[in-house]
Amino acid sequence: MRKLFPIVINHVISESILDGALSAAFDFFELPTEGEEKFIWNDVYKPIRYGTSLKDGEDKVQFWRVFIKHHANPLNDWIELWPENPQEYREKKGKYAKEVVQKLAIKIMGMITQGQGLGPRYLSQNVKDGMIVIAVNCYPPCPQPGLALGLPPHSDYSIHTITLQSSVGLEILDTQDNEWRAVQDLHGTLQVHVGDHLEVLSSGLYKSVVHRVTLNSHKTRISISSLHSLGMDEKMMTAEELVDDERPKRYKESSFSDFLKFLHENDIGQGSSFLMTLKKN
Repeated sequence: MRKLFPIVINHVISESILDGALSAAFDFFELPTEGEEKFIWNDVYKPIRYGTSLKDGEDKVQFWRVFIKHHANPLNDWIELWPENPQEYREKKGKYAKEVVQKLAIKIMGMITQGQGLGPRYLSQNVKDGMIVIAVNCYPPCPQPGLALGLPPHSDYSIHTITLQSSVGLEILDTQDNEWRAVQDLHGTLQVHVGDHLEVLSSGLYKSVVHRVTLNSHKTRISISSLHSLGMDEKMMTAEELVDDERPKRYKESSFSDFLKFLHENDIGQGSSFLMTLKKN
């Protein structure tokens, strides 16, 4: 069993692109909320959504965050739907999507599949052509941070998720002792963690990372998470090369659209888990 949560340091990615993506996010959330009204949807199937919880106003538990999520691949198909204000939002976020997360996601996928004995190009084209959802999260200062969360404990439906954060707040669950560990914040670094679909692909060799977001009382925190999966209706299944009599299939196949259906029908803030629905008895 492996848990993957590397921190990407000493990369060749321009820090100006990373800083620009964060600054565009800060500027967006400082705008009057009237401009975001056209993006407010409870419909999880919408390619761009603005809200204050997982399904704004519908979840039993509301979390201390504001977010905007948008599809990002192919970039030219979606960028015109992104916010027009602030003026540099599309330019800076688009550059981050194209020059950073898409290229990095393909490289990471190659490293993972090579480590599994599947070869560096296994599913690489599928990932290149697949879904990228960028979730831009804003966590304002909370007067009682010990009594609230920015996001509840959960795992991501993705193959893997790449996160850029402005300050500490992301925590991962260490299953060895069931304790929460804060992810360090180093300027110019990116965090990568395993999602549900990589656990399925690897037949449980890699475990989806359970994580949450904590709050602070003194400053706003921004995180930009890009979630990478196969195409909307393309099913992720366990690699046949990893299945034999001693290692039977342990997971059902599923797609990004299957996850959206689950999210539409369930409240992950109450502990509902998409991954648990994929495990065979």
